[in-house]
Amino acid sequence: MAGAFDADAAFSRNLGWLTPAEQATLKHKRVAIAGLGGAGGVHLLTLVRLGVGAFHLADLDNFEYVNFNRQVGATVSAVGQPKVDVLAALARDINPSLDLRLFPEGVNAGNLDDFLDGVDLYVDGLDYFAFAARRQVYAACRSRGIPVTFAVPLGFGAALLNVLPEGMDFERYFCLGEDESEWPLRFLAGISPRLPHQHYLVYPEIIDFQSHRVPSTGIACQICSGMAGTEAVKILLRRGRVRCLPHTAQFDPYLGRLTWSWRPGGNRHPLQHLLIRYLRYRLRKIRRSSAPNNCQGRLP
Repeated sequence: MAGAFDADAAFSRNLGWLTPAEQATLKHKRVAIAGLGGAGGVHLLTLVRLGVGAFHLADLDNFEYVNFNRQVGATVSAVGQPKVDVLAALARDINPSLDLRLFPEGVNAGNLDDFLDGVDLYVDGLDYFAFAARRQVYAACRSRGIPVTFAVPLGFGAALLNVLPEGMDFERYFCLGEDESEWPLRFLAGISPRLPHQHYLVYPEIIDFQSHRVPSTGIACQICSGMAGTEAVKILLRRGRVRCLPHTAQFDPYLGRLTWSWRPGGNRHPLQHLLIRYLRYRLRKIRRSSAPNNCQGRLP
């Protein structure tokens, strides 16, 4: 039987990339993560293994079979169980001394104060289409001066955004507007101004923003955790350069490409106007190609 948990031994291999003082600092940091699905679950386990000592975790969903391709907590034994409970158990199995606060109702206006209380960093793991919750959390982080890091799985890679108290905020960058049908397009334009992953999209018919259906891979979620985890280290330890909005990055290992984008004014930038028009055009083509009695079904 294993002896008592030894945190110093458990995280000692981080030393070298972290100093002993930095490792001790991470033990006393508190990170909030909303959404424990594809990216959020692996964010949590990555940060636990880095030695972060306290977390606020929010998710209102249960695991289903459709989660199996990408979500770290999705196993046969977890089907039907709350994601927040499953991930909390996995995290405690890595570090039994963790300080965890669970929010099984997800994040909402009624619990945001508790969710962000004492938090040093917010890591966004919310579903792509959770626009109302995302806007509330980002506004609350802005008012409290809490930094945000957000890595979005796209194709076989990931896009990275940091929203820092001194930088551009979520609303000014994305300019979502009042037309909710436009939100998925404007959000995609903001997180991926160059759309590198579009070059290997082989089955676009699966995309349906109206039913909240988009393709995903577990590979992309793992890359998300590496990118967001690295930003978390730099933010929490105040070490190294952290680029924030209107700067974004996208790493795509399928293409072997890292791209940085700078869009002053966010989606108000002229290039973003063109991109949003292009996305509308692509989406119309996808809808036409996937309509009944249309045998083509593929974009050129």
